[in-house]
This record gives sequence, structure tokens and C-alpha cells, in this order.
Amino acid sequence: MDPRHGAEKQVRAALERDPRVRLHTHPLKISLDREGALLLDGELPDIAAKKVALRHAASVPGVNGIVDRLRITPSRTMSDAEIRDHVRDALLEEPTLSGCSIRMADGGRWRSYPQSTAIPTCSIDIEVTDGVVTLNGTVSSLSQKRLAGVLAWWVPGSRDVINGLEVAPPEEDSDDEITEAVKVVLEKDPLINADRIRVTTRNAVVTLQGMVANHEEGEMAEMDAWYVFGVDQVVNQLEYAS
Repeated sequence: MDPRHGAEKQVRAALERDPRVRLHTHPLKISLDREGALLLDGELPDIAAKKVALRHAASVPGVNGIVDRLRITPSRTMSDAEIRDHVRDALLEEPTLSGCSIRMADGGRWRSYPQSTAIPTCSIDIEVTDGVVTLNGTVSSLSQKRLAGVLAWWVPGSRDVINGLEVAPPEEDSDDEITEAVKVVLEKDPLINADRIRVTTRNAVVTLQGMVANHEEGEMAEMDAWYVFGVDQVVNQLEYAS
């Protein structure tokens, strides 16, 4: 038996066992090439399912890399132009990105949206293809990179976000950095009472604890944490007041 088929079967079995992935209702194309690169192609229900699927796949012996073509079912159908404009507006309205110059690809040309007449301290380029948002450019901190990515994820038509932003000068990432980023995102979300949520991170696994109003708020808080770049897993231990 070709060992590639064995690895493919192990990946498929792992995904079928995980209720988050919902493989029976969201079938994926799974194939391994001769170099051990695994292709995952298809649409999953949410960002949690995508990250869980990638983690399972990476843990299977024989998988030496992953070609990620997983997309998320959008909460609303939007054109690429609509998504691009919403991402642009979200970045322009975010105070912590006020020093950034925003550019977006429009019909093969780049349009610039400088925040002010001052020399920009960072730059973000936005491209959208088939609902996939790609962010490139340079920002001044990991927190800016992570927040820009979450703002793109929050656009209801986004099917994936590829966060290629570079941080200059480079910063060393850590669990504390991830924790602070998740806290910032929860504070930015108007539907979340961030004051009642405790966030801790260990080895890129985020744990949420505290009291929220209801199950819906708890789910939204968990999803916000999943959206943060660098988060591998979210453990939701939130309690519900009703």
C-alpha cells in the first residue's frame, strides 16, 4: 500500500472524529504528494474548524507540510469589491492604525488612502480574491498585525484572511503577546463585555474564563480569540448568566 494513502486516511479519520470540523456536511479534498505536502481544499463552517483541521493534519506522521486551501462559509454573501471596501474602512477607522497608509488593489491599479499628511509609520495593502483577503505591508508591532487581521475577519463576507504583514523592527512573539492581543480584540468587539472575561495563554492555547451574559456572547468571545493570528487553540471555560 502506498504510504501516502495511509497518511491521507489518518488525516481524514482525525477530521471525522472532531465535531468542530463537521466533515460529513463539509467534505474536503485531502491528498498527499510525493514530498509529503498535504493538500486541504474545501469550505468549513468557521475559523475554529479551519484551525482545528490544520492542527490535526500537521500532527499526522508523514505530513511534511500543508497546502492550505481551506475557506470559511461566510455569514453573508458579498462581492470582492464590497469586502475590500469594508476592510479598508475598518482599518481607516481603527485608532491604533491611524499612522498607516492604506492601499487596495482595484482593477489592476492601487488606490492609496493616507491617514494624514504626516509621514506614515506603517503601510497595509489589501487584496481580495474570491472572498479571500490578503494583507501585505509593514506595521510597527505584532499587536497592529493581529488587530488588522481580526478586522479583516470581522467583515461578514470574508472566507479567509492571509496575514502577510511584516513587523519592523521585528518583535519576539510570546504567549503574553497573544494574551494582550486577545484582550484588545475582545475590548474592540461591541457585543462583548470584555471586563468580565479573563484571558490566559500557554503554548499558543488561549483559555477564556469568567462570566458572560449568555451562550451567544460566549460563542462570539471564543470566535474572536480564534481569529487572532498565532492562536492554535481556544479553550472556552466561560460561564453563562442565563
